[in-house]
Amino acid sequence: MNWTLEVVLVPVTDMDRSKEFYADKVGFTVDLDTEVAPGIRIIQLTPPGSRCSIALEHGMPPAPGTRQMAPGMLQGVQLCVTDIEAARKELTERGVEVSPVRHVGEKGWEDGKGDTWNSFLTFTDPDGNGWVVQEAPSELSER
Repeated sequence: MNWTLEVVLVPVTDMDRSKEFYADKVGFTVDLDTEVAPGIRIIQLTPPGSRCSIALEHGMPPAPGTRQMAPGMLQGVQLCVTDIEAARKELTERGVEVSPVRHVGEKGWEDGKGDTWNSFLTFTDPDGNGWVVQEAPSELSER
């Protein structure tokens, strides 16, 4: 049996502002924007090339046995790209504030690219949810 990660819930305060951020600035595709029941709206967006989407929700009760996260509490969700500098340039050109490209070195985080799997940048959405972008070898994009 396969277990696939398909959707990550992102807690936000303003659905329209967040939709604009993720679609227009980060470049995710809007798959769905609908009211599934009175007062319950779901916006689903997918990063280019990904099978996993994010969902922004308003009015949805938490799933049984879970708790609702406050906006800004989601931290460290990681996206992978094959060219970290191109990703940084694209995000910057779209108006996203991003960190410099960094890697983990002898003294912790250091500026500049590292070896394979060791180049990262970070950004946050308007609510403070924090994202990590990691450069991954291009041969993995074919899996």
